[in-house]
Amino acid sequence: MNPTNTRIYKMSFAGVYPHYVQKAEKKGRTREEVDTIIFWLTGYNAQTLQQHIDNRTTFEAFFAEAPQLNPNVSKITGVICGYRIEEIEDELMRKIRYLDKLIDELAKGKPMEKILRR
Repeated sequence: MNPTNTRIYKMSFAGVYPHYVQKAEKKGRTREEVDTIIFWLTGYNAQTLQQHIDNRTTFEAFFAEAPQLNPNVSKITGVICGYRIEEIEDELMRKIRYLDKLIDELAKGKPMEKILRR
């Protein structure tokens, strides 16, 4: 396993969440939209998401405990952080990059319908 991946897996989701919100808000989007994306991707709801934030859950546990990964995640394609999502072999890293990609699309002004692959 790549040591960089291990570091990311052990990072607290709560530590990165404000950056997702900030990235979205800088582009005129909202925390609610960020949360909607997270709910869509993971199956969490407002209460369970807040519990993970309060408990400072690691990314590893955040995705391991997700109620259900959206069945349409395979429609999330493209490049994020220099990697083509479809080619990321490590399952957990691919899930983290799915989230990065969706937040990126939000910040770039894509409509929610498209972001949520409807």
